[in-house]
Amino acid sequence: MAEKIIEFKDVTKTYEDTVVLKNMNFSIEKGKFYTLLGPSGCGKTTILQLIAGFTDITAGSILLNGKKIDHLPPNKRPINTVFQDYALFPHLNVFENVAFGLRLKKTPEKVIVQKVEEALTMMNLTGFTEREITAMSGGQRQRVAIARAIVNEPDIILLDEPLSALDLKLRVAMQNELRQLQRRLGITFIFVTHDQEEALAMSDEIFVLNEGEIQQSGTPIDIYDEPINRFVADFIGESNIIAGEMLADFSVSFAGKVFECVDQGLQKNEVVDIVIRPEDLVLTSVAEGKLQVTVQSQLFRGVHYEIFAVDSEGNDWLVHSTTKSVVGEQIGLQFSPENIHVMGLAETEADFDKRLEAYSEV
Repeated sequence: MAEKIIEFKDVTKTYEDTVVLKNMNFSIEKGKFYTLLGPSGCGKTTILQLIAGFTDITAGSILLNGKKIDHLPPNKRPINTVFQDYALFPHLNVFENVAFGLRLKKTPEKVIVQKVEEALTMMNLTGFTEREITAMSGGQRQRVAIARAIVNEPDIILLDEPLSALDLKLRVAMQNELRQLQRRLGITFIFVTHDQEEALAMSDEIFVLNEGEIQQSGTPIDIYDEPINRFVADFIGESNIIAGEMLADFSVSFAGKVFECVDQGLQKNEVVDIVIRPEDLVLTSVAEGKLQVTVQSQLFRGVHYEIFAVDSEGNDWLVHSTTKSVVGEQIGLQFSPENIHVMGLAETEADFDKRLEAYSEV
């Protein structure tokens, strides 16, 4: 079993009368890349601040390597943070920005030079030691901020939306660089973002947050393929979410028809939500389709067409297909039982885990 490096035990955080985190319990394992994902105001940055020691908890405890750190000041924690605005010193050059933490520790100059050069090489900034921060691009500044974090060899690196200010092409490149860096160093990374694609691409595990609570945690594949509730399904990628009824194990009704599915363990005739991802829908002829829909509109997205359609029951459907359709025509939609994801409306994460375990044993 992997070693736990951070544990939150019944942690609550309030600001005056506002509850930001609600009785939160989770653990972070050593050497993994974690992402805290959620909309603005969900509590993800607050979690980072609590781990770093920049703010105090209201109730509960935080453990680092099994020891309470609730009242440990930031400079006593083996944790470094990369901020959204990078927080670099404009009056210092690249070398001195990266060396700043080492100088605070009164590290010998020879060791500082060696460590700074190693960190800059790792971040593809060889030869930039004398460069002024104000003369650097956004991507270069971000690399300096990361170099400053890793040069101190912390146990944990916290990253608070560090890619949000970069353009799309550079952001994608930096996602790959960060993931490779984490694997190479073996340091625990905790990354905050509201970008679902970023979280799916980079993470070993994702915590999906909303209104101060963890809605679901797991690997990117688990969360994408088996969302626990409507919020997760709607927030992670794009989804078709249709009201349905669980008739029996492996049988569900929605859009006016009965379909075979792979879900079990819900109550007979229970009202449920049905999730089918747009890329899991295949365009066919009307006769061959499990569902018949009318195309309402269509957008070309480069790698696929984004097709909006409606069925005879008035349900809206989003389809991602490499096949072009015609607005106004009737088409069929084909999908497999494995593409139907059934969610109980009042299902807890524990209930979901039990049902998923039962399904995996079938």
